[in-house]
Amino acid sequence: MKGSRTKERVVWTVISIFVLVYALFPVASILATSFKEPSDLTSGKFLPTNWSGVNYEEILVGDAQGLFLSSLWNSIGIALIATFIAVVLATLCAYAIARLDFPGKKLILTTALAVSIFPVISIVTPLFNLWRTIGLYDTWPGLIIPYLSLTLPISIWTLAAFFRQIPWELEQAAQVDGATTWQAFRKAIVPLAAPGVFTTAIIAFFIAWNDFVYGISLTSTEAARPVPAALAFFTGASQFEAPVGAISAAAIIVTIPIVLLVLLFQRQIVSGLTQGAVKG
Repeated sequence: MKGSRTKERVVWTVISIFVLVYALFPVASILATSFKEPSDLTSGKFLPTNWSGVNYEEILVGDAQGLFLSSLWNSIGIALIATFIAVVLATLCAYAIARLDFPGKKLILTTALAVSIFPVISIVTPLFNLWRTIGLYDTWPGLIIPYLSLTLPISIWTLAAFFRQIPWELEQAAQVDGATTWQAFRKAIVPLAAPGVFTTAIIAFFIAWNDFVYGISLTSTEAARPVPAALAFFTGASQFEAPVGAISAAAIIVTIPIVLLVLLFQRQIVSGLTQGAVKG
Protein backbone atom coordinates (compact mmCIF):
# COMPACT_ATOMS: atom_id res chain seq x y z
CA MET A 1 0.00 0.00 0.00
CA LYS A 2 2.77 2.42 0.91
CA GLY A 3 4.62 1.70 -2.32
CA SER A 4 1.53 2.34 -4.44
CA ARG A 5 0.78 5.56 -2.58
CA THR A 6 4.35 6.73 -3.08
CA LYS A 7 4.15 6.03 -6.80
CA GLU A 8 0.83 7.84 -6.99
CA ARG A 9 2.30 10.88 -5.25
CA VAL A 10 5.29 10.89 -7.59
CA VAL A 11 3.02 10.70 -10.63
CA TRP A 12 0.82 13.52 -9.40
CA THR A 13 3.88 15.61 -8.50
CA VAL A 14 5.31 15.18 -11.99
CA ILE A 15 1.94 16.05 -13.56
CA SER A 16 1.59 19.12 -11.33
CA ILE A 17 5.08 20.35 -12.21
CA PHE A 18 4.41 19.84 -15.92
CA VAL A 19 1.12 21.75 -15.76
CA LEU A 20 2.73 24.52 -13.70
CA VAL A 21 5.61 24.94 -16.14
CA TYR A 22 3.24 24.78 -19.12
CA ALA A 23 1.00 27.48 -17.60
CA LEU A 24 3.73 29.81 -16.34
CA PHE A 25 6.16 29.59 -19.26
CA PRO A 26 4.29 32.21 -21.36
CA VAL A 27 4.18 34.56 -18.38
CA ALA A 28 7.91 34.07 -17.77
CA SER A 29 8.60 34.74 -21.45
CA ILE A 30 6.60 37.99 -21.38
CA LEU A 31 8.32 39.03 -18.15
CA ALA A 32 11.77 38.42 -19.65
CA THR A 33 10.83 40.28 -22.84
CA SER A 34 9.61 43.29 -20.86
CA PHE A 35 13.16 43.79 -19.52
CA LYS A 36 14.87 43.52 -22.91
CA GLU A 37 16.30 46.49 -24.74
CA PRO A 38 14.95 47.13 -28.28
CA SER A 39 18.20 45.87 -29.81
CA ASP A 40 17.90 42.64 -27.82
CA LEU A 41 14.39 41.69 -28.91
CA THR A 42 15.56 39.90 -32.06
CA SER A 43 18.43 38.04 -30.42
CA GLY A 44 16.39 34.88 -29.94
CA LYS A 45 17.57 34.51 -26.33
CA PHE A 46 15.05 33.78 -23.61
CA LEU A 47 16.67 36.02 -20.99
CA PRO A 48 17.74 39.57 -21.81
CA THR A 49 21.42 40.21 -22.39
CA ASN A 50 21.24 43.41 -20.38
CA TRP A 51 18.32 43.83 -17.98
CA SER A 52 16.71 47.19 -18.65
CA GLY A 53 13.60 49.04 -17.51
CA VAL A 54 13.34 51.12 -20.66
CA ASN A 55 10.06 49.50 -21.66
CA TYR A 56 8.46 50.32 -18.31
CA GLU A 57 9.76 53.88 -18.55
CA GLU A 58 8.17 54.21 -21.99
CA ILE A 59 4.67 53.29 -20.80
CA LEU A 60 4.84 55.00 -17.40
CA VAL A 61 6.73 58.23 -18.11
CA GLY A 62 7.61 58.08 -21.80
CA ASP A 63 5.84 58.44 -25.13
CA ALA A 64 3.20 55.79 -24.36
CA GLN A 65 2.35 57.24 -20.95
CA GLY A 66 -0.84 59.00 -22.03
CA LEU A 67 -2.18 55.98 -23.89
CA PHE A 68 -1.39 53.42 -21.20
CA LEU A 69 -2.23 55.30 -17.98
CA SER A 70 -5.55 56.59 -19.28
CA SER A 71 -6.54 53.12 -20.46
CA LEU A 72 -5.44 51.65 -17.12
CA TRP A 73 -7.72 54.09 -15.29
CA ASN A 74 -10.55 53.24 -17.69
CA SER A 75 -10.11 49.51 -17.09
CA ILE A 76 -10.09 49.90 -13.30
CA GLY A 77 -13.15 52.14 -13.20
CA ILE A 78 -15.24 50.29 -15.77
CA ALA A 79 -14.43 46.83 -14.40
CA LEU A 80 -15.20 47.83 -10.80
CA ILE A 81 -18.50 49.50 -11.69
CA ALA A 82 -19.59 46.61 -13.92
CA THR A 83 -18.66 44.11 -11.20
CA PHE A 84 -20.54 46.00 -8.50
CA ILE A 85 -23.72 46.31 -10.56
CA ALA A 86 -23.53 42.68 -11.69
CA VAL A 87 -23.04 41.34 -8.15
CA VAL A 88 -25.88 43.43 -6.68
CA LEU A 89 -28.35 42.47 -9.41
CA ALA A 90 -27.21 38.84 -9.43
CA THR A 91 -27.57 38.57 -5.64
CA LEU A 92 -31.20 39.70 -5.76
CA CYS A 93 -32.01 37.59 -8.81
CA ALA A 94 -30.26 34.46 -7.49
CA TYR A 95 -32.01 34.80 -4.13
CA ALA A 96 -35.38 34.94 -5.85
CA ILE A 97 -34.53 31.92 -7.99
CA ALA A 98 -33.34 29.91 -4.99
CA ARG A 99 -36.11 30.89 -2.55
CA LEU A 100 -39.25 31.66 -4.57
CA ASP A 101 -41.38 29.30 -6.59
CA PHE A 102 -42.61 30.96 -9.77
CA PRO A 103 -43.19 29.89 -13.38
CA GLY A 104 -40.18 30.10 -15.66
CA LYS A 105 -37.54 29.82 -12.94
CA LYS A 106 -35.61 27.12 -14.76
CA LEU A 107 -35.98 29.03 -18.00
CA ILE A 108 -34.27 32.05 -16.45
CA LEU A 109 -31.30 29.98 -15.33
CA THR A 110 -31.07 28.27 -18.71
CA THR A 111 -31.24 31.63 -20.48
CA ALA A 112 -28.53 33.03 -18.23
CA LEU A 113 -26.27 30.12 -19.06
CA ALA A 114 -27.04 30.45 -22.78
CA VAL A 115 -26.25 34.17 -22.74
CA SER A 116 -22.93 33.55 -21.00
CA ILE A 117 -21.78 31.28 -23.84
CA PHE A 118 -23.26 33.41 -26.63
CA PRO A 119 -20.58 34.61 -29.07
CA VAL A 120 -19.79 38.24 -28.26
CA ILE A 121 -18.66 39.12 -31.76
CA SER A 122 -22.16 38.50 -33.14
CA ILE A 123 -23.68 41.47 -31.28
CA VAL A 124 -20.83 43.94 -31.64
CA THR A 125 -22.07 45.44 -34.91
CA PRO A 126 -25.67 46.05 -33.70
CA LEU A 127 -24.31 47.55 -30.48
CA PHE A 128 -21.91 49.76 -32.44
CA ASN A 129 -24.75 51.17 -34.54
CA LEU A 130 -27.07 51.56 -31.54
CA TRP A 131 -24.45 53.24 -29.34
CA ARG A 132 -23.54 55.69 -32.14
CA THR A 133 -27.21 56.59 -32.47
CA ILE A 134 -28.00 57.17 -28.79
CA GLY A 135 -24.63 58.67 -27.82
CA LEU A 136 -23.12 55.87 -25.74
CA TYR A 137 -20.28 55.12 -28.14
CA ASP A 138 -16.82 55.70 -26.63
CA THR A 139 -18.17 56.25 -23.10
CA TRP A 140 -17.91 54.37 -19.82
CA PRO A 141 -21.64 53.45 -19.78
CA GLY A 142 -21.21 52.24 -23.36
CA LEU A 143 -18.82 49.56 -22.05
CA ILE A 144 -20.37 48.93 -18.62
CA ILE A 145 -23.72 47.89 -20.11
CA PRO A 146 -22.22 45.30 -22.51
CA TYR A 147 -19.94 44.06 -19.73
CA LEU A 148 -23.08 43.24 -17.73
CA SER A 149 -24.04 40.81 -20.49
CA LEU A 150 -20.75 39.03 -19.75
CA THR A 151 -20.71 39.22 -15.96
CA LEU A 152 -24.38 39.07 -14.95
CA PRO A 153 -25.34 35.62 -16.34
CA ILE A 154 -22.40 33.78 -14.78
CA SER A 155 -22.97 35.71 -11.52
CA ILE A 156 -26.62 34.66 -11.38
CA TRP A 157 -25.76 31.05 -12.13
CA THR A 158 -23.01 30.95 -9.49
CA LEU A 159 -24.90 32.72 -6.71
CA ALA A 160 -28.05 30.66 -7.20
CA ALA A 161 -26.02 27.59 -6.21
CA PHE A 162 -24.84 29.29 -3.01
CA PHE A 163 -28.27 30.42 -1.89
CA ARG A 164 -29.58 26.88 -2.29
CA GLN A 165 -27.08 25.72 0.34
CA ILE A 166 -28.35 28.13 2.99
CA PRO A 167 -31.05 26.52 5.19
CA TRP A 168 -34.48 28.04 4.70
CA GLU A 169 -35.10 27.72 8.46
CA LEU A 170 -32.58 30.49 9.23
CA GLU A 171 -34.62 33.03 7.33
CA GLN A 172 -37.84 31.78 8.90
CA ALA A 173 -36.29 32.08 12.36
CA ALA A 174 -35.26 35.66 11.67
CA GLN A 175 -38.79 36.51 10.56
CA VAL A 176 -40.23 34.86 13.68
CA ASP A 177 -37.99 37.15 15.74
CA GLY A 178 -39.61 40.16 14.08
CA ALA A 179 -37.41 40.77 11.06
CA THR A 180 -38.98 41.73 7.77
CA THR A 181 -38.24 39.77 4.61
CA TRP A 182 -35.69 42.38 3.56
CA GLN A 183 -34.06 42.46 7.00
CA ALA A 184 -33.85 38.66 7.10
CA PHE A 185 -32.28 38.65 3.66
CA ARG A 186 -29.80 41.43 4.47
CA LYS A 187 -28.79 40.39 7.99
CA ALA A 188 -29.15 36.59 7.94
CA ILE A 189 -28.78 35.37 4.36
CA VAL A 190 -26.26 37.73 2.78
CA PRO A 191 -23.60 37.28 5.52
CA LEU A 192 -23.82 33.50 5.13
CA ALA A 193 -23.52 33.83 1.36
CA ALA A 194 -20.54 36.21 1.63
CA PRO A 195 -17.98 33.65 0.36
CA GLY A 196 -20.10 33.03 -2.70
CA VAL A 197 -20.71 36.73 -3.29
CA PHE A 198 -17.01 37.43 -2.96
CA THR A 199 -16.05 34.62 -5.32
CA THR A 200 -18.62 35.79 -7.85
CA ALA A 201 -17.29 39.34 -7.65
CA ILE A 202 -13.74 38.13 -8.35
CA ILE A 203 -14.88 36.10 -11.36
CA ALA A 204 -16.96 38.99 -12.71
CA PHE A 205 -14.05 41.38 -12.28
CA PHE A 206 -11.73 39.03 -14.18
CA ILE A 207 -14.20 38.82 -17.06
CA ALA A 208 -14.65 42.58 -17.30
CA TRP A 209 -10.94 43.26 -16.85
CA ASN A 210 -9.86 40.92 -19.65
CA ASP A 211 -12.43 41.88 -22.28
CA PHE A 212 -11.00 42.88 -25.65
CA VAL A 213 -13.80 42.64 -28.22
CA TYR A 214 -16.10 45.25 -26.67
CA GLY A 215 -13.17 47.46 -25.73
CA ILE A 216 -11.76 47.59 -29.25
CA SER A 217 -15.14 47.84 -31.02
CA LEU A 218 -17.07 50.32 -28.89
CA THR A 219 -14.34 52.92 -28.32
CA SER A 220 -12.35 55.17 -30.60
CA THR A 221 -10.40 57.45 -28.25
CA GLU A 222 -8.67 57.35 -24.87
CA ALA A 223 -11.88 58.55 -23.20
CA ALA A 224 -13.07 55.01 -22.48
CA ARG A 225 -10.64 52.61 -24.17
CA PRO A 226 -9.54 49.86 -21.69
CA VAL A 227 -6.05 48.40 -21.46
CA PRO A 228 -6.57 45.21 -23.54
CA ALA A 229 -7.76 47.36 -26.46
CA ALA A 230 -5.14 50.05 -25.89
CA LEU A 231 -2.32 47.52 -26.30
CA ALA A 232 -3.30 47.18 -29.97
CA PHE A 233 -2.45 50.86 -30.51
CA PHE A 234 1.08 50.75 -29.15
CA THR A 235 3.67 51.74 -31.74
CA GLY A 236 7.44 51.43 -31.91
CA ALA A 237 9.99 54.20 -32.24
CA SER A 238 9.65 53.86 -36.03
CA GLN A 239 7.37 52.10 -38.51
CA PHE A 240 9.94 49.31 -38.78
CA GLU A 241 10.10 48.62 -35.03
CA ALA A 242 7.48 46.44 -33.34
CA PRO A 243 6.49 47.58 -29.83
CA VAL A 244 7.02 44.10 -28.38
CA GLY A 245 8.88 45.31 -25.32
CA ALA A 246 6.36 48.01 -24.43
CA ILE A 247 3.42 45.64 -24.91
CA SER A 248 5.12 43.03 -22.71
CA ALA A 249 5.74 45.60 -19.97
CA ALA A 250 2.13 46.77 -20.15
CA ALA A 251 0.91 43.16 -20.02
CA ILE A 252 2.93 42.53 -16.87
CA ILE A 253 1.57 45.65 -15.17
CA VAL A 254 -2.00 44.74 -16.13
CA THR A 255 -1.52 41.21 -14.80
CA ILE A 256 -0.27 42.38 -11.39
CA PRO A 257 -3.75 43.33 -9.98
CA ILE A 258 -5.14 39.93 -10.98
CA VAL A 259 -2.23 38.08 -9.36
CA LEU A 260 -2.51 40.15 -6.18
CA LEU A 261 -6.25 39.49 -5.92
CA VAL A 262 -5.74 35.75 -6.27
CA LEU A 263 -2.86 35.65 -3.78
CA LEU A 264 -4.61 37.82 -1.19
CA PHE A 265 -8.01 36.14 -1.39
CA GLN A 266 -7.19 32.62 -2.54
CA ARG A 267 -8.72 31.09 0.59
CA GLN A 268 -12.00 32.93 0.07
CA ILE A 269 -12.04 31.99 -3.60
CA VAL A 270 -11.43 28.31 -2.93
CA SER A 271 -13.93 28.33 -0.07
CA GLY A 272 -16.57 29.96 -2.23
CA LEU A 273 -16.04 27.61 -5.15
CA THR A 274 -16.14 24.48 -3.02
CA GLN A 275 -19.22 25.59 -1.10
CA GLY A 276 -21.07 26.32 -4.29
CA ALA A 277 -20.17 22.91 -5.67
CA VAL A 278 -21.79 21.03 -2.79
CA LYS A 279 -25.39 20.14 -3.46
CA GLY A 280 -27.59 20.11 -0.42
